Amino acid sequence: MELKRKEQTYKGKTIEELQKLEVREFAELVSSRQKRTILRNFQEIEEFINRAKKTLKNGRKIRTHKRHLVIVPQLVGMKLHVYNGHVFVPFEVTLDMLGHRFGEFSVTRVKAKHTKTGVGATKGSKAKSKK
Repeated sequence: MELKRKEQTYKGKTIEELQKLEVREFAELVSSRQKRTILRNFQEIEEFINRAKKTLKNGRKIRTHKRHLVIVPQLVGMKLHVYNGHVFVPFEVTLDMLGHRFGEFSVTRVKAKHTKTGVGATKGSKAKSKK
């Protein structure tokens, strides 16, 4: 028995159909906030796509500080490294990420690790450390 895989779609369109669309045409498919962002920054997004393709052709990593850019279909399948203020966090763009921003996948804050107190943190620990 052969299992049939369900083809992934976004708003009823396959990835091939989406990649044929221009950035401004894709803006019609996303929610209003992302649509506004894409239409305001479509030139910057197109420049980033062109630069990313050249960088991949040269065999280098795609590293960027542009956390505000919206993910469009032309970026699906690329591996990006987005700066989080400390390091470049790598992630691969999938179909599920369309319409989200780069910054959502490069977290800037880490969860606090609460462990036992360090030396000098309490009055009792100072006395023990001077042995």
